[in-house]
Amino acid sequence: MLEAVEIGLQFGKRVLFDDVNLKFTKGNCYGIIGANGAGKSTFLKILSGELEPTRGEVLLGRNERLSVLSQNQSAYDHCTVLQTVMWGHKRLMEIIEEKELLYGKADFSDADGIRAGNLEAEFSAMNGWDAEAEAGSLLNDIGIEERWHGILMRDMDPKAKVKVLLCSALFFNPDILLLDEPTNNLDIKTVRWLENFLMNFENTVIIVSHNRHFLNKVCTHICDVDYNKISITVGNYDFWYESSQLLLRQAKEANKKMETRISELKEFIARFSANASKSKQATSRKKELDKITLEDIKPSSRKYPYIDFKPAREIGNEVLKVEKLTKKGYFENLTFTMNKTDKIGFMSDNNLAISMLFDILSGEEQPDAGAFKWGGTVTVSYMPQNNDPYFDGCAMSLTDWLKQYSKETEENFIRSWLGRMLFSGEEAQKRADVLSGGEKMRCMLARMMLMSGNVLLLDEPTNHLDLEAITSLNEGMTKFKGCILFASHDHEIMQTVANRIIVLGQGKPNFDKLCTYEEYLDLSGQ
Repeated sequence: MLEAVEIGLQFGKRVLFDDVNLKFTKGNCYGIIGANGAGKSTFLKILSGELEPTRGEVLLGRNERLSVLSQNQSAYDHCTVLQTVMWGHKRLMEIIEEKELLYGKADFSDADGIRAGNLEAEFSAMNGWDAEAEAGSLLNDIGIEERWHGILMRDMDPKAKVKVLLCSALFFNPDILLLDEPTNNLDIKTVRWLENFLMNFENTVIIVSHNRHFLNKVCTHICDVDYNKISITVGNYDFWYESSQLLLRQAKEANKKMETRISELKEFIARFSANASKSKQATSRKKELDKITLEDIKPSSRKYPYIDFKPAREIGNEVLKVEKLTKKGYFENLTFTMNKTDKIGFMSDNNLAISMLFDILSGEEQPDAGAFKWGGTVTVSYMPQNNDPYFDGCAMSLTDWLKQYSKETEENFIRSWLGRMLFSGEEAQKRADVLSGGEKMRCMLARMMLMSGNVLLLDEPTNHLDLEAITSLNEGMTKFKGCILFASHDHEIMQTVANRIIVLGQGKPNFDKLCTYEEYLDLSGQ
């Protein structure tokens, strides 16, 4: 058990947390969510002991071990891959090192013998003799073959290092597991493996993640960082989001009778209770969900951007024809015809290949061979993955910046679009060249909506966005009446938007099939 008791954290005049009281219990997985800057990762640091709170304390159960996913890829460069995993249990490795020193002494004394005996007893109590085999098994399961186990971490590929550090956090069944953005830089197969691992994990897990599908898959509870507090709701992210939105709608309908509101909430909770049967905690979660009342769920104070792509004209039957398109080092002989109902999700082992394809289709790059042709009714709105050229060195205010992409340039009209993307009041006068990554993405989305294209070209549009903006973007893409060509690492967007998957192959045939994302994953064995 892990408990936060009256936790407060303040930096100068800024209060991040105030009187936070939470209890994390065995068998549950807690997803921590909140707006950018709300303090999600900071709270994990408080729980791990890396950061001291201004007030309050963190209580860890007696003899319980807490494990944290390390974000420092260089921390174990001097260790082998196998040793790095085993350092996930610090006390175990300290015992191993001390034993080696004792047994290596030329003048081994009686006192040394007593000390060695005590260490051996502690080592056996930890099942230390199984540690190396357990570490090796974890590595094999995650895709790090045995031939790499003895290699120094400094010689490993960065993508493999991420997997090794994840194994280190999971090693030897910790009582409390803290994971900050664990799916970042993981391939699809490894993310799926981690989902299954955590769904069968019997101890306590606490996660910070922007991956909604991951949160839905593994979480039994959601911890919402809001109003300088952290409140716990039973259920996954979708349950938290939909219940929060439901209560916001109800709050706006003041004339609605309480009985009707309660009835609507009960029906909503019953629907999610039925779905809880798919989880390992099915019975207990259903009981908890059945007990929820209106007062147990609070609407969030967070605001969601309004994302609604509306094409200026309906698209014709001819959209896009690609014939044997080739760009050396990226893709070869790419051939496909896009239909007016297509929303195509693109994938590749080389992410740069998709960016290059989109640059070619938008006219910013030229192919080495082959050709493509857009239909006569097509107007394309493009969001490249790298949007810095749109902002670097631009001293314009956001209103002036957005005017460049709008037929209507009246000030209030432009401000209304910025307001939809959460730039209100003085924020609309920010200089374009000082925006954060997330602010740039919201401006680019406003630009795309004003351009009113009937074909959207989106290259990793969720980069830098928070959960609120990602959720709104997902809804906007799903409702869009035109065609979409896009690439995204967001599982939920790929699954709910794409009705066709194209995988770019370099030196091998390209994959092209009318199917959902999860159908593709099943077909490809990922």
